[in-house]
Amino acid sequence: MNNNFKKNINIPNYWNWNGFKICWSVTGEENEIPIIFLHGFGASRKHWRNNLEYFAKKNFASYSLDLIGFGDSDQPGIRQIGKLNNEIWCDQVKDFITQVIRPKNSGKVILIGNSLGSLVALTCAVSLEDQIATVIASPLPDQIQENKKSTTKKSSFKKFQDRFITIFFLFFPLEIILFLITKLGFIKLGLNSAYFKKDNIDRELIDLVTKPVLRRTSARALRAMCIGMSSRDEKFKASYLLRKLSASKKVPFLLIWGEKDNFIPLFVGKKIANFHRWVKLKKVSNSGHCIHDEDPSVFNRISYEWIRDLKTF
Repeated sequence: MNNNFKKNINIPNYWNWNGFKICWSVTGEENEIPIIFLHGFGASRKHWRNNLEYFAKKNFASYSLDLIGFGDSDQPGIRQIGKLNNEIWCDQVKDFITQVIRPKNSGKVILIGNSLGSLVALTCAVSLEDQIATVIASPLPDQIQENKKSTTKKSSFKKFQDRFITIFFLFFPLEIILFLITKLGFIKLGLNSAYFKKDNIDRELIDLVTKPVLRRTSARALRAMCIGMSSRDEKFKASYLLRKLSASKKVPFLLIWGEKDNFIPLFVGKKIANFHRWVKLKKVSNSGHCIHDEDPSVFNRISYEWIRDLKTF
């Protein structure tokens, strides 16, 4: 990574989104084809440290932003925002496209996500089909159900379940849990589980995951995430979103999956590709949950070749 690029990603821009401070970075010329890189749970825009420059040199505008609740963006709780889930993060990304990218670029946007970021990208693709050139998901989390029947209405049981989830997490001592995680080395342990290749588990990576957790507002944001993600409507879950997107097949969809992923096993990716034949699955041997950082040269090549061959621009 050259010094100029490192400066770009470490000196952030700030955007006011609905009264919240959102942190984002860009490398490359903003009039080039825009790519938004969406990080996974517990990470930040800096997790794309080994990818943004590559695409900038290929004449893309490489945007990365901290989803609200993560990185250097604000960490609101349920009193400030009500909930945090892929519906809210999708709204954030859609407004980012409208307010930050569109004044300088009217072209279709590429979305590249890691884990949670992939789910956010999928959510955006469903509501912005005509504005999204493609989605690259590496990998895609969430339960995958092949049953086409789905109920979006809240039953009495669903209402009870949501209330129970809310009360549970309101009283669950997340402040203590996060304190213990940072003090007892659980972050390093978690990274070792996520990464099959350990070479890039360095101080920079540990810091970018640890520092947001140390902020005094981290527990309230995590509580809003736990409640929001656990009580989502069916229409914001991956199975429903994939079925919705498959109806038009307007947005080409690439899955990049590590064969050694301990968090979301490869069979999930195979299940998606088998049920949704329009989805392309690329398997990467000897890589885990974070291929873009474990094996960036392979990830960048696969992603670029996929984008290069698209006919959606």
